[in-house]
Amino acid sequence: MVAINPRQIYGAWRRGYVLDNHTLRSEFLGYDQFGNPRFDTQRTEAGELLYRLKYRGNLAALEPLVETTTAFVRNWQVAFDAIIPVPPTRVRRFQPVFEITARLARALGLPFLKDFVQKVKNTEELKNVFDYTERCQLLENAHRVHDPSFQGKAVLLFDDLYRSGATLNAVTRALYDQAQCSDVYVLALTRTKARS
Repeated sequence: MVAINPRQIYGAWRRGYVLDNHTLRSEFLGYDQFGNPRFDTQRTEAGELLYRLKYRGNLAALEPLVETTTAFVRNWQVAFDAIIPVPPTRVRRFQPVFEITARLARALGLPFLKDFVQKVKNTEELKNVFDYTERCQLLENAHRVHDPSFQGKAVLLFDDLYRSGATLNAVTRALYDQAQCSDVYVLALTRTKARS
């Protein structure tokens, strides 16, 4: 099992957690011959596994992340009716947030609602937008829920990387306003450091 340091995160949701920070430290080393920045980065155990899975396609990192996330949710002692992934900004052949959420739902015996929330507005990747207000403006009306089947039910909203909470807040509001869920709980694997 992966060592984690869970922290509560606050937003439009009823209660939320992030399992650990993504990085412990990152030192800028300069630029490579192509002008790309280079860093010496030390990640937490969860951060390293997520990095390998998300950016290196290392599927061996998947099971330890799912096992650790499942154990945390079981100890949380909150009842959910389904698990919903945050719709990814970037289209990838392999979507880590979907894979982790699907396996987490299976382990907990809950429905995995992959397309329950759909992104209906193209936005740039938020990792390149550092102002929280600008992030929120980009996400305004970006998500839709067309399925009334979870009205009055509690759901767990899952994301792999948490930074400012802008995306999780936008999706949470869609779940409350459009799907009329009774409670939205949030869980993210790792928290990145926000640049100022």
